[in-house]
Amino acid sequence: MKKLTKFLLLSFIGPFVLTFFIAVFVLLMQFIWLYVDDMLGKGIEWYIIAELLFFSAANVVPLALPLSILLASLMTFGNLGEHFELVSFKSAGISLQRVMLPVAIFVLCISIGAFMFSNYIMPVANLKFYSLLHDIRSKKPAINIKPGVFYNEIYGYTIRVMKKEKLENGDEILKDVMIYNHTSVSGNRNLTIADSAIMKMSDDNTYFSIKLFHGIDYQDQVETTTNKIYPLSRFSFEENEMRISLDGFQFSRSDEDAFKHDYRLFNLKQLENKTDTIKKQRQESIKNFALLLKKSYLINQPTFNKRIKEKKTILYKGSYIAGMDKGEYNQLYSIAINNARTNKGRASAVATEITAKSRNIARMDIEWHRKYSFSLACFVMFLIGAPLGAIVKKGGLGMPVVISVVFFVTFWIISIIGEDMAKEMVLHPYQGMWISTALLLPLGLFFTYKATTDSPMFNFGNYIDFITKIFKKEA
Repeated sequence: MKKLTKFLLLSFIGPFVLTFFIAVFVLLMQFIWLYVDDMLGKGIEWYIIAELLFFSAANVVPLALPLSILLASLMTFGNLGEHFELVSFKSAGISLQRVMLPVAIFVLCISIGAFMFSNYIMPVANLKFYSLLHDIRSKKPAINIKPGVFYNEIYGYTIRVMKKEKLENGDEILKDVMIYNHTSVSGNRNLTIADSAIMKMSDDNTYFSIKLFHGIDYQDQVETTTNKIYPLSRFSFEENEMRISLDGFQFSRSDEDAFKHDYRLFNLKQLENKTDTIKKQRQESIKNFALLLKKSYLINQPTFNKRIKEKKTILYKGSYIAGMDKGEYNQLYSIAINNARTNKGRASAVATEITAKSRNIARMDIEWHRKYSFSLACFVMFLIGAPLGAIVKKGGLGMPVVISVVFFVTFWIISIIGEDMAKEMVLHPYQGMWISTALLLPLGLFFTYKATTDSPMFNFGNYIDFITKIFKKEA
């Protein structure tokens, strides 16, 4: 039995590792296409991109694991069935349940490891991923001044050149240069024109200098007198140098603590604590609104209290209104209408606040259930893949890939629909996050039953007879 267990585990681990890395690679390609515009043209070092891809790989692990387990189990048991090894096991008195048991225990350990990964490693990886992605997005593109185009990526400056030429020492000479200086935020009141210029970066890349030749500097001076005259000053130069800071063009890492408020970066304990806090805040908002509404009742208005004190008796609504004169009557209804309008506005604001808090609670619960549902999905995919592989008896990457894609796409579409419905509060979070697993688990148990009992899987006549018998009994 030890040799059988070792043989089955080795037969499963190889395809599992292969398909896992293939799935991670394919899902990472989707990530690259999604964020490629944020990374191109910014001169970011290769190791920063590699670090971003490494942390983003943690996000695709919950998707890659179920897919790889489904495909690996299909390939493993399909190969065993194709090479008549399952038949040999059965002839030796070893049932399919015993053959599946070592791999099932191994997949169960993977499911537990997936839960630990999603609870302890993913929050840290997501924190570093989102902070690094924010830093890459915040970095401005590398300086690329094109001829004939106004370049305004440098804060406070707009530069236009008509021609660029390379010098022998590697510097660039610019022809027909026009530079608008907007650092004073007062419009186009500072303009420099030059016949040519040489642009050169500093050694530490903190600024670049433009050495201008044969030009004129125009400035509209601000006059402080009341007649609002703006004198124009200009001076010619043979050579002038401008140094422009490159703040924003340098890649800098931001403080990760600024991103720790995101619920996607919480573990189970943090999610529970944050959910309890928001629930208390929501209840406090409702309580405060109820107290405020109670204070606005007419019985608490000064006019009503004054009349009660004068009468020193309990007055009912009818007798109270009947004893009013016209002025008090109009005043009473004016107060009532104003209170109703005020409370309507308060109710709308409180309803918006409560809805926002309820959505936050739903998102917290979604993340809480996600850590469990995707872990259990790994075992559910094994229950589908292993018996189905034993039934179809096809190994390799042909039929198993087709079957895996069908079931995984079905699982993923149902998961997305359930999550979106939970976010919109159409379903409870536990319903939205467990609906895909709840639908596929009976299917996996059905496949397991069919495979272990050697029942004909694709004999549709049996299913038709079974349905016919049900309808006959009901009739």
